[in-house]
Amino acid sequence: MTSHPNAAVQFQDVNFSADGVHILKDITGYFPEGKITTLVGPSGAGKTTLFRLCNGLKSPNSGEIYIKGKKLDAYEPVKLRRNVGIALQSATMLSGSVQKNLAMPLTLQGEQLSEERAQELMRIVGLDGSFLKKNSKDLSGGQRQKLSIARTLVNRPEILLLDEITSSLDRVSQQDIEALIQQINQKYGTTIIWITHNLQQARTIGEFTWVMMEGKVIETGESGFLDNPKNTQVKRFVKGELE
Repeated sequence: MTSHPNAAVQFQDVNFSADGVHILKDITGYFPEGKITTLVGPSGAGKTTLFRLCNGLKSPNSGEIYIKGKKLDAYEPVKLRRNVGIALQSATMLSGSVQKNLAMPLTLQGEQLSEERAQELMRIVGLDGSFLKKNSKDLSGGQRQKLSIARTLVNRPEILLLDEITSSLDRVSQQDIEALIQQINQKYGTTIIWITHNLQQARTIGEFTWVMMEGKVIETGESGFLDNPKNTQVKRFVKGELE
């Protein structure tokens, strides 16, 4: 099997089990390059596990994963994680300054983050350069999430995985982050794959959407299909009958 020409990430018959539980079942499909794809489904559907396969934190039991047309296991792990960044709901921070947190990906690689690049990253995520001197514990939830995204951008990833990054934010902060992600996608052509429980967000931010349930991909397509799904289970899910 060859990879799809427009795929940033592609799965072919991917299965994953852990502790005797079959978590992902025959996953086949792709996330289009340069687009925003939202990933929705009830809790326990396997969405976060799918992400961990995308950047090599876990390995499938069977099947193939392609990143930018190249088999995932052909990538050197550090290079793969530079290319496939991930930002999480928790936005974990180190104690100390914003600058220390921002530099962490390079610090781990024995490199330094230049002041110029640090200022640039602050501008990209809509934070003033003066924030670099602040203590990370003094940031609001929205500011922490922006810093988390900026930190993910340090390595200039071509693919950005977002796992529920707005679920704990107020409405204004959520809209702020949504606008930021759309800007990153449009300005840099970054492929965005976004797990969200917010179906309205999935519809409005996503150009494409995957619906997962019980470890399977149930329905995919342009995000508008969420208004009128073909699959009966998906219809129940969008009506709020499945959690």
